[in-house]
Formats: sequence, structure tokens, C-alpha cells
Amino acid sequence: MEKKPTAWKLIAADIDGTLLDDEKRLPALVRDTLRKAHQRGIRIALLSGRMPLAVELVEQELDIPCIKACSAGTCVILDSGEMRIHKIRPEAVQAVYEKVAVAYRIPLWIYQGRTWMVTQVDDYVRRESRIIRHEPELVSMGRCCERWAADETGPNKLLFGAHPEVIRALHRELEPFRSEGLDFAQSDTAYMEIFPRDVNKGSALELICREIGIRREETIAFGDQELDLPLLEAAGFAVAMGNAIPRLKETADYVTASNNQAGVALALQNLLGL
Repeated sequence: MEKKPTAWKLIAADIDGTLLDDEKRLPALVRDTLRKAHQRGIRIALLSGRMPLAVELVEQELDIPCIKACSAGTCVILDSGEMRIHKIRPEAVQAVYEKVAVAYRIPLWIYQGRTWMVTQVDDYVRRESRIIRHEPELVSMGRCCERWAADETGPNKLLFGAHPEVIRALHRELEPFRSEGLDFAQSDTAYMEIFPRDVNKGSALELICREIGIRREETIAFGDQELDLPLLEAAGFAVAMGNAIPRLKETADYVTASNNQAGVALALQNLLGL
């Protein structure tokens, strides 16, 4: 606890596996504790692999205004509603599709701002649709890349949802893409997220701090998966969930209870005296 400052100004939290329990429910204790923090003047930021629409569902349930860093930090929505979006080059998207999606016969999920597209539909896509209450657009990869090249645009994030054994294998398949300006990390045992290099939840937190005029040392962050590692490294105080992967627990300043035990609320009660 040596790094604890005199006052926190921002709570930055992952959503799935952190704020939400395994049934994708927001525990009442977590909701009420975050509301109390907000009433004290502490800002709340939701940093998630989820697309904006799915992050906004959680914001609505909290019923407090939140800064949002969506799609693994590649799409940041500020207080003004301004959306800061990073993009992946069309040729890199095409290469990931051909060398991974086609080779493994799995859908490529594509995110561009508020839009979710997929190259085919399987059980993982259907499950995500049920969770976020939104259907993706079925697209042709070739046509999308042609349009992006002509418009000088591109998606901000890609994702693979598949059996955990396949996701583990994708680490090896995706490694060469680091030299092509991409990076990747798991947000769950069944999800691999792909995004522009040097753009992640940590860089999103830094952007948020600059925009609202606070120091990173005045932030506390919560996470559970590989995708949250840059966030915890960037924060003033890092909290790993009890259900977090070992690497995150080793990085954290503090390990709280699991997401099923309202670990975020218990840590905040301890650290803020709520």
C-alpha cells in the first residue's frame, strides 16, 4: 500500500471479469460503491475490449456518467462525446484474414467505431450478440478492404473468438504481425484482440488523464486479463482481481477478491473508506 496517494481522482476499470461477475451481471455492491465514489467527485472510466454500444450498457446500469475507452482502448469517448479512433491499415486486415481466419476457418470480427462486422457467424458470434444485445453486420473482407483503401480509413480493432486451444495457438500465428504495426492480447481464454501497436488500455488511460487534467499517479485501475496489463502498468495504483491471470497479479500493487465476490467494491472500500 506504499503507493497510496492522499486522494484518488480517477477509477479506471475493465468490465468483463472485473466489474461484472461470470454471469455478466453487475453486483449491486459494485454499482453502489462506484456511485459513492462518483458522489465524492472521483471520475469513473470504463476501459474495455467491448465496442461502444456494449460499454454504454454498463454505463447505463451504473447510472453515472463515465469516460469510455472501448475496443481495447482504440476508441476513446470523452466527456464532450468526441470519439478518438485509431485505425488498422486495410492491407494488414486482409493479411490477418487470409493467414489466420481462413487458415483456421474461424470468423474475423471487425470493429470500426460503433460498427461491428464479422466475416461469418458461429456460436461465439451468436453468444456475443446475446450478451450485448446487438447483431453484427455480415461482410465480405475483400469489399471492406477495397472501401477502406479508397476512403483512407480502416477498422480500429479485430478479434477472434474461438476455443481456448485455438486462441493459444494464435499467439504463434500473430507474432509476425508485430512487425506490421499490430499488437494483440487475450481478453479472455476464448478471445484474442488485435489492435494498432502502441495503442492499448494504457495509452487510453494516458489520453484520458491529459484530457481531464489529472496525473496518472492519481488513478487506480482494476483488471483481470492480459489485455489489462498496460492499464495496470500505466495507473498510479494497480489492482488485480482475485480471478486475474498470474501475470497480472504479479504486476499489481494489490490483489482483491474475485469478480464474483464484488472484488472492485471491496478494494475501493478498503482504499477509499467507502
